[in-house]
Amino acid sequence: MKLANPAPLGLFGFALTTWLLSMVNAGLLAGTTVPLVVAMAFAYGGTAQFAAGLMEMAKGNSFGFAAFCSYGAFWWSFGLFAAFFSKDVPADAVGWYLLVWGIFTFAMWIGTFALNRALFLIFLALWITFVLLGLKDLFGVAVLGVLGGYAGMITAALAFYLAAAEIINEAHGTTVLPVGARS
Repeated sequence: MKLANPAPLGLFGFALTTWLLSMVNAGLLAGTTVPLVVAMAFAYGGTAQFAAGLMEMAKGNSFGFAAFCSYGAFWWSFGLFAAFFSKDVPADAVGWYLLVWGIFTFAMWIGTFALNRALFLIFLALWITFVLLGLKDLFGVAVLGVLGGYAGMITAALAFYLAAAEIINEAHGTTVLPVGARS
């Protein structure tokens, strides 16, 4: 029995949710749209990624398991925070929240050195995104949040590309969209 590749599900969940939140951070969508992002974070970003991570575990892929389950949990924690707990939390705490995710992402990025170049670029861009957003909240420099929003949009576009490549390449049985396989 052939198992489906869970990575596109997780990558699409990550890409679409990240894109929406990053548009808010970049100032392209109003802050009043955050409830929509929260709904997406629970329903797709969190749930689809966590499910993909569990399927990666079943396939024996430790990287995919750790990445998808962790970032799925990130989206759930973001959704819970934004919907219920953000009222009296100081900005520096939010900054540290984002920076610890940046540290986790840095460790995962090192893991991508042995994987394809598309994944390497996704984790590099995500690491930069978390650092910019975390420093914005730690130091109160608004432009870092805008830059973090644009970096997040780049991250989301890269993740969308890799998800599409995995689906399209498998469907066609050949490389239509290259992912920069490790040499």
